[in-house]
Amino acid sequence: MLIFAAGAVSAAGILVLAARGVTTLPGVPAFLDRYPGEYSLPETAEPGFPWWAQWSHFLNIFLIALIIRSGYQVRTQQKPPAFWTPKRGGKKISINLWLHQSLDILWLVNGLVFVVLLFASGHWMRILPTSWEVFPNALSALLQYLTLDWPVENGWVNYNSLQQLMYFIVVFVAAPLAAITGVRMSEFWPKNAKTLNRAYPIELARAVHFPTMLFFVAFILVHVFLVFATGALRNLNHMFGGTDAVNWAGFWLFAAAIAVTAAGWYAARPIVLAPIAKLSGQVSSR
Repeated sequence: MLIFAAGAVSAAGILVLAARGVTTLPGVPAFLDRYPGEYSLPETAEPGFPWWAQWSHFLNIFLIALIIRSGYQVRTQQKPPAFWTPKRGGKKISINLWLHQSLDILWLVNGLVFVVLLFASGHWMRILPTSWEVFPNALSALLQYLTLDWPVENGWVNYNSLQQLMYFIVVFVAAPLAAITGVRMSEFWPKNAKTLNRAYPIELARAVHFPTMLFFVAFILVHVFLVFATGALRNLNHMFGGTDAVNWAGFWLFAAAIAVTAAGWYAARPIVLAPIAKLSGQVSSR
């Protein structure tokens, strides 16, 4: 473990030195001056984060944490602690898979509500690129991160272009991929649709679904790190407190969200899940 940590630190140091070397190459300083890491949003773009974005963010934290946990259990647990069978008949599945699919449905509903409100409110301009300048600015922001001379953070008004591209990928690429592949692997997929199954084989869904989950894990780790490393109190106030002030309100709301998520993580066990699962089916030990 110590060898791995030392290797990671060494690799990070080499990467930083290499990035700093790139900034001294001819033309690079001028590129950074021309593309500082963000571009101006349309004048109609409103700053801040509406209440529905704050609630959607909290629900996303709660649901995605339990989805990752239950998905890992489905993938690794050889002998499930209990099974669930639908009331109207159907295939018996493990209670972990029932939990995973139930959480997926709630996550999709939360996501659909978020996307609808995103476009209805005009807030979409915050995470959908509105200029081709997003690409050179994203490259500039990446280079600034790698040199540890980080771009100026002003998420209340405008994300830097690298953030914008990543949020776009999460909402409009990774999330749909997780949903489409998840449905293919679920009990909701029609088993006897031979033509459809040949066109979209389950092996393809499995090959994409797990790496997509790993992408979400990596994104969450980097996202949380940058939230705390670039001004924790202000950043937490943005999404949890709904204000650009620098105080502890957002932090304590974030702490409460983490406590609720931890409680849900702990409660996601058969003794708690069985009574809930019985509302829609039969729960058995085998």
